[in-house]
Amino acid sequence: MGKNNKVKEAWNEWSDTDFAKYRSDERISKLIARPESAFHHTTYAMIKEGFPSLEGKRICVPSSGDNHAVFAFHLMGATVTSVDISERQLENGAGIAQKHGWDIEFVCDDTMELGKIKSNDYDLVYTSNGVHVWINDLNSMYQNIHRVLKDNGTYLMYDVHPFTRPFGDDTKQISVVRPYDSIGPHGVIPTYTWRLQDIMNAIVSSGLSIKHIEEMYAEYNTYWFEVSGDREEMSKEEVERLYKWEHNPLAAIPQWLSINAAK
Repeated sequence: MGKNNKVKEAWNEWSDTDFAKYRSDERISKLIARPESAFHHTTYAMIKEGFPSLEGKRICVPSSGDNHAVFAFHLMGATVTSVDISERQLENGAGIAQKHGWDIEFVCDDTMELGKIKSNDYDLVYTSNGVHVWINDLNSMYQNIHRVLKDNGTYLMYDVHPFTRPFGDDTKQISVVRPYDSIGPHGVIPTYTWRLQDIMNAIVSSGLSIKHIEEMYAEYNTYWFEVSGDREEMSKEEVERLYKWEHNPLAAIPQWLSINAAK
């Protein structure tokens, strides 16, 4: 079985199990009330700087996952194409869109190929948290992102900062679980821990020009511990200590990365 088939099968299963919680009525209602909540506030500021209004803009979201960014862009007035390798993620996302009467295009395709996506068609391509870890060929991914963008189009990414990858989850002391340059593949379902240079070189090699980079540290409601859902089991004092590097050395390194590039 190929690497991509293993990833596809895993996500088809997880869509109805581990990740079903992201489609709850409560989460979708909050997203409808505040579409910008689908983005880290720093990343959202980068979106707004490039697109003060998204009305009528064409946006492609490869590896769309839970489709929260897709729904948010639609609610902000954009014409959106959601692309994912998992049929179930797309079907579940399309079900929410249909329920609310949202006109969103859902396409099953590999982010490294985007073979069903037209060239020179989008004002913005956006990839969100958790995309790069599933990509085994960064150059192919970025070459095709470049291809589907219009001239002067924008690519914007938000993902876990590569600097977090060598370390374990111990918030008491730094514990190294792998070298920074141990890219992978890791695990039975192959994942990849790309370095900063791998991502930036792939972007530049595709012909995109990097315009702006932001490295975001642990902030309330944006720390990896909270994103993973573990915050619900922690006291207020424990949560607050997560953001102080004196108590949690992992808070001394950036947690998130956003890059803005242009065609």
